[in-house]
Amino acid sequence: MQRDTALEEAIVAKYAAIGGVLDERARRLWAATESRAIGYGGDALVSAATGLARATIRAGRAEIDAAVELEGRVRRPGAGRPSIQQVQPGIKEALEQLVDPLTRGAPTSPLRWTCKSKAKLAAAMTKNGWKVSATMVGRLLHELGYSLKSVRKSPERTAHPDRNAQFEHINAAAADFLARGSPVISVDTKKKELVGDLGNAGKERQPAGNPEKVLVHDFPDDAVGKAVPYGVCDMARNEAYVSVGRDHDTPAFAVASIRRWWLAMGRGAYPDTEELLITADVGGGNGYGARAWKIELQGLADDLGIRITVSHCPPGTSKWNKIEHRLFCHITQNWRGKPLRTFEAVVELIGHTRTSAGLRVKAKLDTASYPAGVVLSNAQMKALALHNHPFRGEWNYELHPRRR
Repeated sequence: MQRDTALEEAIVAKYAAIGGVLDERARRLWAATESRAIGYGGDALVSAATGLARATIRAGRAEIDAAVELEGRVRRPGAGRPSIQQVQPGIKEALEQLVDPLTRGAPTSPLRWTCKSKAKLAAAMTKNGWKVSATMVGRLLHELGYSLKSVRKSPERTAHPDRNAQFEHINAAAADFLARGSPVISVDTKKKELVGDLGNAGKERQPAGNPEKVLVHDFPDDAVGKAVPYGVCDMARNEAYVSVGRDHDTPAFAVASIRRWWLAMGRGAYPDTEELLITADVGGGNGYGARAWKIELQGLADDLGIRITVSHCPPGTSKWNKIEHRLFCHITQNWRGKPLRTFEAVVELIGHTRTSAGLRVKAKLDTASYPAGVVLSNAQMKALALHNHPFRGEWNYELHPRRR
C-alpha cells in the first residue's frame, strides 16, 4: 500500500491531542477504530503514525469484535513483563559504574573511554554476567539521567574595555600612513597544514569516476611535514606575500617573512619610505608579549633604516584581522579539495590565488630552522629603541632604527 501522507499526519495530530489521557486499553481500542475506518492497510498506517505495534492494534480490533465489556483493570491479572530490575536486581547500579567509573566505579576500568555506546555497554554488561540488550541499556541510561550531548560553546568572553578604542586607533594610524603613501601591512600565521597524501576539506570538480585518491586516515605520522604559512598583506596595493615555513611558528620566522616581503615586493613599491605600519594579533609568533618579536623587529628596522610602528588587534578579535578576509579565506577556497602532497604544491597553490578584486599573491618556501624557546635577556630589551604610544603602549609602539 502506498502511504497516504496527509492521512498519516492527521492521525499523528489526533494522537498527539488525546494520547496523553488514554490508558493502555483505550489507546489500543482507539487505534483499532482508526484502523478499521481506514480499511485495507490501516494497521500499517496507524502503527507508523502512533508507534503502536500492529499486534496491539489487532488485539484492540479483536476486543471490539468480541464486544468485551469495560473492566476495572486495563490488563488481565498477572499480565505484563516484570521489570528488568526485578529479574536482575542491581543491574542499574552495575551499568552506572561502567558509565562513570571515575566517580562510581574502578578508576582502572578499561571501558572508561570506550564503552559510551549502548552496544559496547551491553557487551560489557553481558561479559560481566548480566543479561541485557543494547535497547534496554538505552532505557536504563535514560532512567539514570544520561543522554547524548554535544559540547556547547560558552558565551563570548566580555570584550576588553578598550577594544573599540584600539580599533579606532588602528584605523586612524592606517589612514595617516596611507595618506602619506607609506606601507601598511597586516600579518598573521594561517592555520598549519599537514603535507602529504592526505585529504583536504572541500570539493573540487573532477572527471566523473576519477576522484583524487588519498589515504583513508589523516594521521600526522603519515604526513611528510607540516606547512606553516605566514602571510603579509599590503593593504594599499591588494597584494600579499606568503612565506611557507617547515619549522616552528616563532617571532624569528614571522619577522623573516616580513623581511622577505620587503625584499620581494615592498622595496620596489615603496622605495623612498621612512616608515612602516604593521597590524597584527596579540598572540602567536607576532604577539605583543613576545620579547623575541620586538628584538627581531628592531633588527629589521636597523637593517632597513626605517621606523616600524606596530598596532595589535585587541584580545579575542583575531577574526577581524584584515589578512583573514583579504588573503587567508581566498587561499582556503583556492585549494579546497586538493591534496597538499608536497611543500612545492602548497607554495604553488598559494601563489596562484587570485580574486576578482585583483589580489596578487607571491609565495616562497622557507627551509630555514627557527628554534623555539629562545631565552632573551633584560639587557637585550633595554638596548631596543622602543617607544610606546601614550594609548595602550603595550599594543601600540614604535621601533626606531639605531645608528651603527
